[in-house]
Amino acid sequence: MLDQFLDFSPSFGVDTALLLIVLVALEAVLSADNAIALAAIAQGLPDKELQRKALNLGLVAAFVLRISLILVATWVIRFWQFEMLGAIYLLWLVGRYFFSGEGEDGTPGGRFHFDGLWQAVPTIAITDLAFSLDSVTTAIAISDETWLVLTGGTLGVITLRFMAGLFIRWLEEYERLEAAGYVTVGLVGMRLMIRSLELAFGTDLWVPPDWFMITCIGVIFAWGFSVRLPKVEADGAVEGPEAGASPKARPETEGDRGAPVVDLAAGVASKDP
Repeated sequence: MLDQFLDFSPSFGVDTALLLIVLVALEAVLSADNAIALAAIAQGLPDKELQRKALNLGLVAAFVLRISLILVATWVIRFWQFEMLGAIYLLWLVGRYFFSGEGEDGTPGGRFHFDGLWQAVPTIAITDLAFSLDSVTTAIAISDETWLVLTGGTLGVITLRFMAGLFIRWLEEYERLEAAGYVTVGLVGMRLMIRSLELAFGTDLWVPPDWFMITCIGVIFAWGFSVRLPKVEADGAVEGPEAGASPKARPETEGDRGAPVVDLAAGVASKDP
């Protein structure tokens, strides 16, 4: 998804260092859908310490897979089956989230739930690899300098780790963000699927251009950040619009008037005046 942003580089004489900065910056912007998917997967672990470890170990494994993909990318791009497999996996993630019914607590039944750390780590690594099929193969097409793509991929994984950490916190603060993230994952999956079908049948299909993808992702994330969940304090009090609201009063009835009021402190019953 970076080709149209970097096409201007040679004509304006942008040097390698600047090209690398632009590459990493765009990777950070365009990896938001990847980061939120990894954050949602990590949330399948019961506590924050395990979530942090899962992201760290999962992205170490993802780094190894991504570097391997870069080294063999010129071979991978000749086989449409790889992109189709990535598309099927991403679309499966989306279908699992939206069409698995609801859990006992009313949340989507397709959320991940892991019993241990080592169940989450491979899922994180494979998910990043599926997203990398979109970004790495494009980066190879832009630059024939393998070391440059390797450096950009390395810095991209580091950036992705910090973004995923932010999204773990934001997922607890914004009601619609998780659903918005999975919608963007579906967009990437559909783009990969269309591109693989185009290669498979040797025909021209409408592959969503970069500007279209970025616009859609921006609009979807704006919707995802539009509703903030009220904060619940340790004592159960709610902060936010509901904080100042008083409980709904039960209408007073005839039987309530003059009913005895029990003073628990004094242990004495008295009459209302």
